[in-house]
Amino acid sequence: MSSILCVGATVIDFVFHLDKLPSRAEKYGTETASIVGGGCAANAAVAISRLGGSAALGAQLGDDRIGDLILSDLGAEGVDISNVTRTKGARSSFSSIYVDTTGERQIVNYRGEGLVLETGWFGELPDIGAVATDTRRVDAAIAALDVARARGVPGIVDGEAPVDPAILAPASHVAFSMQGLTTLAPDTDPADPADALTGIARTHDCWACVTDGGNGVWFTGANGVEHVAAFAIEPRDTLAAGDVWHGAFALALTEGKTEAAAIRFANAAAALKCMTFGGRQGCPSRAAVARYLEENTA
Repeated sequence: MSSILCVGATVIDFVFHLDKLPSRAEKYGTETASIVGGGCAANAAVAISRLGGSAALGAQLGDDRIGDLILSDLGAEGVDISNVTRTKGARSSFSSIYVDTTGERQIVNYRGEGLVLETGWFGELPDIGAVATDTRRVDAAIAALDVARARGVPGIVDGEAPVDPAILAPASHVAFSMQGLTTLAPDTDPADPADALTGIARTHDCWACVTDGGNGVWFTGANGVEHVAAFAIEPRDTLAAGDVWHGAFALALTEGKTEAAAIRFANAAAALKCMTFGGRQGCPSRAAVARYLEENTA
């Protein structure tokens, strides 16, 4: 089985469920909380593993207890963590996250200190089916995408803000969040992002899409910009939903699905995650996604 190389952020999330998101400087309490692994690339890798694929993680950690927790959790999920860079004396990343009753969230992320991400091993992986990278470390992302391009496999960017245009040049696929797209292209009409996507795809010679939660996904197709509707759900927790989407999308492409089919598969995986509290703890299995697709139409 070929492996998907996931490059970027890995953290520990301290997640608190509140009736309403904090708006004042005072104490808040909750009876529902979770400590769960997070980070865009790490969440995508876990999604790939749970959905039946193989994922190798390129990430940076310190040699601290937070790093130990992160790696222990990822190893238990079946992610290949053998090449994660751990730097002596560095501090690993973690986040404090509040989730309200509608599933919306606030995130405060400590990005770590003294961290290094080694990239020389990317090209030594024997069998890469795709690369999926976030925008956290531009140099590492470009190094990974260059490997994907050299091997003729998908090189997919999770286009979360801020997006450095340099990261788009070696990519075959760019999947923006709406915030990521509007930050890169401020004139974007969120209700009709066709012009922005078409311009980016033409400028950077890549396939492009934008995910917008319950509003679905717009993408550059053979007949212009097309749309795939989201599944109608009542979200409980949107934390990690975008990362799960990206992992599922990357896996579907490696399995030979068209972009439109990969979007629908990823939409189903993200919808199931949103219906479960606890960040990536809600990432579904392949069997759960298959059942959901059989039982639901977009």
